[in-house]
Amino acid sequence: MSLLRFKMVDAAINHSAVEPNVPEGRPSDYFAAKVFNRAAMRKYLDKKTYSILLETMEKRTPLPYEVADSVAAGMRQWALEHGADHYTHWFQPLTGGTAEKHDAFAEPDGAGGVLEEFSGKLLVQQEPDASSFPNGGIRNTFEARGYSAWDPTSPAFIVDTTLCIPTVFIAYTGEALDYKVPLLRALTAVDRAATEVCRYFDKNVQRVVSYLGWEQEYFLVDESLWAVRPDLMLTGRTLMGHESAKNQQLEDHYFGAIPTRVMAFMKDLEYECLKLGIPVKTRHNEVAPNQFELAPVYEEANLANDHNQLLMTVMDKIARRHQFRVLLHEKPFKGINGSGKHNNWSLGTDTGVNLLGPGKTATENLQFVTFLVNAISAVYKYNGLLKASIMSATNAHRLGANEAPPAIISTFLGSQVSAVLDKLAAGKGDGAIRFDAKNIFKMNGISHIPTLLLDNTDRNRTSPFAFTGNRFEFRAVGSSDNCAEAMIVLNTIMAAELVEFRKAVDAKIEAGTKKEKAIYEVLKQMIKACEAIRFDGNGYSDEWKTEAAKRGLDCENSTPLMIDRYLDEATVRMFSEQGVFSAVELEARAEVKWETYTKKIQIEGRVLGDLTMNHIVPIASRYEALLLDKVYKMSQIPGLNAASDIALIKKIQDHTASIQRLTEEMTEARKQANRIEDQRAKAIAYHDTVAVFFDEIRYHIDKLEEIVDDQMWPLPKYRELLFLR
Repeated sequence: MSLLRFKMVDAAINHSAVEPNVPEGRPSDYFAAKVFNRAAMRKYLDKKTYSILLETMEKRTPLPYEVADSVAAGMRQWALEHGADHYTHWFQPLTGGTAEKHDAFAEPDGAGGVLEEFSGKLLVQQEPDASSFPNGGIRNTFEARGYSAWDPTSPAFIVDTTLCIPTVFIAYTGEALDYKVPLLRALTAVDRAATEVCRYFDKNVQRVVSYLGWEQEYFLVDESLWAVRPDLMLTGRTLMGHESAKNQQLEDHYFGAIPTRVMAFMKDLEYECLKLGIPVKTRHNEVAPNQFELAPVYEEANLANDHNQLLMTVMDKIARRHQFRVLLHEKPFKGINGSGKHNNWSLGTDTGVNLLGPGKTATENLQFVTFLVNAISAVYKYNGLLKASIMSATNAHRLGANEAPPAIISTFLGSQVSAVLDKLAAGKGDGAIRFDAKNIFKMNGISHIPTLLLDNTDRNRTSPFAFTGNRFEFRAVGSSDNCAEAMIVLNTIMAAELVEFRKAVDAKIEAGTKKEKAIYEVLKQMIKACEAIRFDGNGYSDEWKTEAAKRGLDCENSTPLMIDRYLDEATVRMFSEQGVFSAVELEARAEVKWETYTKKIQIEGRVLGDLTMNHIVPIASRYEALLLDKVYKMSQIPGLNAASDIALIKKIQDHTASIQRLTEEMTEARKQANRIEDQRAKAIAYHDTVAVFFDEIRYHIDKLEEIVDDQMWPLPKYRELLFLR
């Protein structure tokens, strides 16, 4: 192997596990130690201020401006006592990550010293530059003013020595420039609509909360090897690389013993997460080599989303300490599983009822079926929009790749739930809705194994939107995504469907139909109308693609074209009616999505071109020259046959010639696409005329990797990237 590659591989092999920086004691001793949570508020705020702030957090009532100074004083004191020396408004711009600008607490006192100042005004509002973040044309360079404003429902926290205050980010003209504003609007919409429907069953319900439990998949690679793979560094994925002879085919990595170095990283990560109040619960090896998963306990959706965004930042920091790099790209390696971020979604009342969980009485089950059917119907009506919410240049590599859900949205319910809905739609039975208690399953021939309780649904890994007993699992979300994108759409379409459901039921009641019968009649109509979205079979099969098209489901797989779904007339009207997005905000977000897609494909094209012409072709040519010299020398000795070497030279020539030709064509296509002004048209051009070269160029590079002398190959190979510990 090349000298540089040898040094990097040797460094990776010899990396020993860094000792975890975890103190002795139980997690309960340090959980949320860096969070200004209710316990801290009780300690650092006076009773009146705490009471008013608590009402804002729980009932979403406006926080009086005069109370902000008292909150800021208590928060400042808490932060200083916990080692903070700066503060920042922490927000989520349309880059997909987070943003922060740090200001010191220290202010000159006019006498040569400083005082630790932090007022209510600084807590409540700041002014980042709105034109420097993606905004879809809402703000120009000469219109740079934007505001970040405190979100009291998500507690402040300390990272290193900086107090981070979760905030929204809006334009000077009022439009949302982030993910949090529309998420909060969507949560308000579903709360309002769901509460009204809940009162058919329980007049005491005052609020409905949307819950989110995300599962974060990720890869780890050794930092020394990452550093000599420009494609990994600049795009997050390998643009070339032949599959390792052994990858995941033995299925020995999944749920296997966690490697020592990785366990040390995980312990550090969990410790930092727990201090920040992120209730991490599960860790394990995933299917692919060097792939892992982390999952927390369910939380209210806004807080859960903040925690996932924070996690991705913390993961990167902790990984570097352990000489790793975290890969959150959905498909960093060809031929093995990609990574997702499964969003487990449910709705719950302030009376403690899970609206997506079967009940024990007929009334409870009718309520459950009401919300279940409304969810299914919403997904059916807006299946294209829901898919658009998780489509991106990176997630497009994962979806439909036989390890992730296909790029067709359908719902899986399981046999028992499906049977109940079918009977209800057909009007069969006595009218009561029943779900069997969990079945008892015994292990034949093994007396000492405890009996198992079977859930009322199986799991379907091929389903993008699967019901799993008391929640829906939206499996199509990408590992690098901001969860808010999917949660905004899902909660908004649910709110819209519940509003329509209530109108239909109320109309029947006003016409003289009894309430329960009215609910049944509307549900029957909805079940029949949305039958096309229900699919319990194999989502990977070609037959399903054909069947889905016949059912009228959205089968488009071009990311730029999927973004159009945000601008459909019905979509714009629905978001506007629910108060989540204005038409201007939707147009701006579509522009941002098209521009982001273009830039990511553009970067990949540039990196691929650089690697082919500066790394691969020169090395292949050098090896070809060695073979030519060998053939020439063999020709000087009678009786030696150089036919096999000549054939090898021809293969190298064919592959290098193809690489050079295709790279030139790709570069020219990129230049043509860059001349296009319209962002949508440019994104489509990059999808149709530039990205199409990537796999073709890669094919020839990967063939050369099999031919060229291993000692000369310049880049770490898959067998080195995926199996070092």
